[in-house]
Amino acid sequence: MADTLKLSEVEHVKDASNFLRGTLAGSMQNPITGALYPDDTHLIKFHGSYQQTDRDLDSERKRQKLEPLYSFMIRVRVPGGVATSDQWLRMDELADAYGNQTIKLTTRQAFQLHGVLKRDLKATIQGFNDVLLDSIAGCGDVNRNVMFNPNPHLSRVHEQVYEVTKAISTHLTPRTSAYWELWLDGQSKYSSVLNDGEGDFEPIYGKTYLPRKFKIALAVPPYNDTDIFANDLGLIAIEKNGKLLGFNVAVGGGMGMTFGMPDTYPRLADIIGFVPADKVVDACEQVVTIQRDWGNRENRKFSRLKYTLDRVGLDVFRDELNRRLGFDLEPARAYTFRSSGDAFGWSTGPDGARHLTLFVEGGRVLDTQASQLKAALREIARFHTGDFRLTGNQNLILANVAPEHELAVQAILAEYGVLAEANEVHTGLRRGALACVALNTCSLAFAEAERYLPQLLARLEKVIRAQGLAQDDILLRMTGCPNGCARPYLGEIGLVGRAVGRYNLYLGAAFNGERMNKLYREMLDEDGIVRELTPLLADYAQNRQPQEQFGDFVVRQGYVQPTLSGLTFHE
Repeated sequence: MADTLKLSEVEHVKDASNFLRGTLAGSMQNPITGALYPDDTHLIKFHGSYQQTDRDLDSERKRQKLEPLYSFMIRVRVPGGVATSDQWLRMDELADAYGNQTIKLTTRQAFQLHGVLKRDLKATIQGFNDVLLDSIAGCGDVNRNVMFNPNPHLSRVHEQVYEVTKAISTHLTPRTSAYWELWLDGQSKYSSVLNDGEGDFEPIYGKTYLPRKFKIALAVPPYNDTDIFANDLGLIAIEKNGKLLGFNVAVGGGMGMTFGMPDTYPRLADIIGFVPADKVVDACEQVVTIQRDWGNRENRKFSRLKYTLDRVGLDVFRDELNRRLGFDLEPARAYTFRSSGDAFGWSTGPDGARHLTLFVEGGRVLDTQASQLKAALREIARFHTGDFRLTGNQNLILANVAPEHELAVQAILAEYGVLAEANEVHTGLRRGALACVALNTCSLAFAEAERYLPQLLARLEKVIRAQGLAQDDILLRMTGCPNGCARPYLGEIGLVGRAVGRYNLYLGAAFNGERMNKLYREMLDEDGIVRELTPLLADYAQNRQPQEQFGDFVVRQGYVQPTLSGLTFHE
């Protein structure tokens, strides 16, 4: 580890926290403020929560000499995105009781509750613990929710890979008993915590955990709907005749960067070899421990694994991984990715089971005048004997629908104005669009994203319909800042907020998630975005090659140069 005098502030907070306790107990009991003590705002992330304010109200509350309206976002882990009906119902109940009456489905297949007040945090966490969910490691400098392609209709190997996903998640969950102690009063129906509170230890993370967050995703080709190359560690399942053989290992992905700092950049993971299925959990642990030992703890802007890799080199990293594993990774196996989006509507699995993928705009489950999605899903969950599966694209699969329930599901969706077949009404552009939460609650956001994107899409849809592109799948990703939570640098069209109402426009990512985009124009307002994209979409409609995706087209036509690595992203 670096000289302690050079460590970042957060490293000192973690070191002094007594395995993530800090002064959280006192913070929670302080009635004078809706906020936590400053150091505890770092520590509560490890417990799955961020302290936020309603930025729409900040100016008015300051004028009235009131503190900001503090509240908390809670991120609930769902490894592989698979939740039960009981778990869905409980999240629905907690959103109404303590949150802002909505459920957010994230781009990492987790639940988020927004607007939870400090006094309600403990009751909320206990509420989802009752149905065997937790939020430990939902945020913080640890491995986050482990993603996996959740579509059970795609192949028989999916269930095998899902079991690996759960095993990785459990193995890399922090062992501290602080979560169990602070939120569950030592009494828990479920806890991933292995310690008993007597002499806490972290065999994988150590006392100061990782230098920054760590993300893992798995996928079964040809579908890359978890965008595995955007993760610190991506695992590509290799199977033969329905049997899982193992995984190609990709390391060093990450989407975040900082404006004005060209030595920060998004990066896609590099494939470094193949590991057999029975060794993959150990391989994940060793990749994590190398980053624990080698990652930058002085400057958090350079603390992700991608910067460690570019500093030491892939060959050095691979050699160290082989040394720690005690065997060499095998050469990577052949595979093909075709897409990174979701397929909507009803489908039938190899076992004959029926599944329905629903479009959820912005991942926000709520009731509106036009569509009462939240109410419909609540009614379905009361009898649905299958799963609720969250996708990496903020959508939802009603999986394993019993034959006797299929007509009832259809009827309820129709009654509440929810489209069962997104293809019938929504354009391909809208179906594939992603947006982060951004304003009004994210403290890092410079601009709108989730709240604004539908308005922008309405204007762009007029353009694509005029060009005959309404049903063409074009990936658009929007974020309110450059940190990349909605993976904007993997959008064929990427929009990244610079200021309120102003966005940088990026073009040219690959539809299958294997190439990032490139900056095309800066500081565009809505009119500017539409003005810049209109001739490009017209050119695409008229001059594309058969089956050519929009991202490939703009590169071939020379509108942007391809981004071949993270180090060339800004060129």
